[in-house]
Amino acid sequence: MPDPATSSAPDALPTDGVLRPRAGDPGRADAYLPAPAVQNHAANLAELPGGDLGCVWFGGTQEGVSDIGVWFSRLPRGADTWTEPVALSDDRTRSEQNPVLFAPPSGGLWLLWTAQRAGHQDTSEVRRRISADGGRTWGAVETLFPARPTSGVFIRQPVTVLDSGRWLLPVFHCVSVPGRAWVGDRDTSAVMVSDDQGATWRERPVPDSTGCVHMNIQALADGTLLALFRSRWADHVHRSHSTDGGETWSAPVPTALPNNNSSIQFVRLRDDRLALVYNASSAADATERRVSLYDEIDDDGLAPSTPGAGAPAPEAPTGAGEPGREGERTAFWGAPRAPMTLAVSADGGATWPLRHDLEVGDGYCLTNNSRDGLNREFSYPSILQNADGGLDVAFTYYRQAIKHVRLSPEWLAARAAEAGA
Repeated sequence: MPDPATSSAPDALPTDGVLRPRAGDPGRADAYLPAPAVQNHAANLAELPGGDLGCVWFGGTQEGVSDIGVWFSRLPRGADTWTEPVALSDDRTRSEQNPVLFAPPSGGLWLLWTAQRAGHQDTSEVRRRISADGGRTWGAVETLFPARPTSGVFIRQPVTVLDSGRWLLPVFHCVSVPGRAWVGDRDTSAVMVSDDQGATWRERPVPDSTGCVHMNIQALADGTLLALFRSRWADHVHRSHSTDGGETWSAPVPTALPNNNSSIQFVRLRDDRLALVYNASSAADATERRVSLYDEIDDDGLAPSTPGAGAPAPEAPTGAGEPGREGERTAFWGAPRAPMTLAVSADGGATWPLRHDLEVGDGYCLTNNSRDGLNREFSYPSILQNADGGLDVAFTYYRQAIKHVRLSPEWLAARAAEAGA
């Protein structure tokens, strides 16, 4: 993996929000959304009431710093240019992260996001704002799920609405370890279930899910619910099933797809295939390892002597999820966050024969520093199928901007033919 001190930052990104055809790749168009902050990360896409495409993400100086907040932009229906982003949160005492948009079938638009103290994800709570006019104005900030005495609650993936009308919101608990800073070793997943359109919620835990987070749920054609997970051990994407509408879940098991302890997202297409975006890499591709995601900040903000300020990354134990303190497995941070890969399955996620790299690079993420162009990750993808039958994908580009990729139905058909899928 290249040394950040000898790797140059990319040329200035054209963050004007304009979708432009990609040379040599018919049926694909790319845009870099306007970047309101030094760091921009963790996009989520949603179709808005009226048909516009919405995107939310978090931006500020650096993840975990108290100036991190939620930003929102829209691509009007039929247009080719994203609007200038607007800030939707402004708590200067917390780092506000992982926003999600949700358009309930009954109308309106929800914004959900997390809020934590500095790098302490075990202090996180989930907050909400509601818009009655498609995201043009917003109501007051509410706390939907407060932190618990021994864990924070986190989200990343959208709400799934079942044919029965039930809502499922995946969460994960960032568990505190006495005497230690949070690093993710004990995180577990659960599903918040609502049968009254979000008025009340009850929690359904996922058994044996330690280390499996960012649970993403889709209903398959036969009614079975499939969940895919990010792995703190940076080994593989994991999967779980429910056959009773999300009441109970099987214990997650590894798939053949690699995972690097970074986010994934998948969607069920209208022809019942599944489309997944993820980093096709794992700890097996890493040459170094970070101590934690937040090893460059302290409770007051950026720590000037940290790797993000130009110092070498700290040494950490090698090995993915190997026994560490007191014989426990340890979360693996620093595996390359690249390439950004699209995979398609026609058998409910059992196999993924179509795999195509949308973006390639070294994926250097041993630092989160965006100010000096040191981070070079492609990460935290979001995907949906648009009204034309094509795909919209958004992901973090070097933590400097959010990149939007639009793929036509013809592009997807051509890649499937090439893969024999």
